[in-house]
This record gives sequence, C-alpha cells and structure tokens, in this order.
Amino acid sequence: MDRRSFFVVGVGALAGCLSPFEGNGDGITDPPDLEVVHDELGRENVGTEEERVFVVGVLENVGDRELSYVEISAAFLDADGEELETVIENVEDVTSGEQWHFEIEYPHFGERAAEVDDYELEPTMGL
Repeated sequence: MDRRSFFVVGVGALAGCLSPFEGNGDGITDPPDLEVVHDELGRENVGTEEERVFVVGVLENVGDRELSYVEISAAFLDADGEELETVIENVEDVTSGEQWHFEIEYPHFGERAAEVDDYELEPTMGL
C-alpha cells in the first residue's frame, strides 16, 4: 500500500471517532448518540460544615452503535453564573439503548458547597 492510500484509509477510520466535532474542530456539539434524559441538583446536610452538593442524572445512548467511552462533565456554577469547579465522570462500553445512571459530586463541602447555585452538563463520547 502506498502512502497516499494509507493516509486515506487512516483519515477515513478516524472520521467516525470525531463525531462530536463540526467544521474545523473549533466547536464541539452535543454528541448525537447521547441524550441526558434526567438530571437534577441534590443537597445534603444543608447549612452545616458537611453540606454536600451533587448532580444525579441518566444519560442514554440513543444511537444505533456501541460507544466504547462515555463521559459527562458537570460545571458547578455560583449565583452569578460563574464556574466554581468542573468534575468529570465516565463509563465504558455503553450499548445502543442503554442508560447510564450517574452521580457527580462537587469536590468541596460546607460553605463552599453552599455557593453552588446551578450546573451545566456536557456529554462526550468515543466509538
């Protein structure tokens, strides 16, 4: 196989792996195979030094292929919408139609946890 043929085969093989990217790669879009079907912010021990904040949710593979790697990041935000911290959770081998129940915990407790007012989720996938 000459170099040009190898390059075309290599680029073709990578095309499916880069499905979350569009255009020149400057922007990342929501992966079409993943859908957040439920999410909510939870709190425990409110007003104490042990106050804990977390996001629970369900992510579903709505595509027709198995995903070898699925990741979801939660950006925890304060009342002004400023990002306080981002935390990532992941799982491997999510088949078509499968749901993944996740919990993403804010890494600080007490007063720092009390600052969390909202969150944003961003799923990512790998084939």
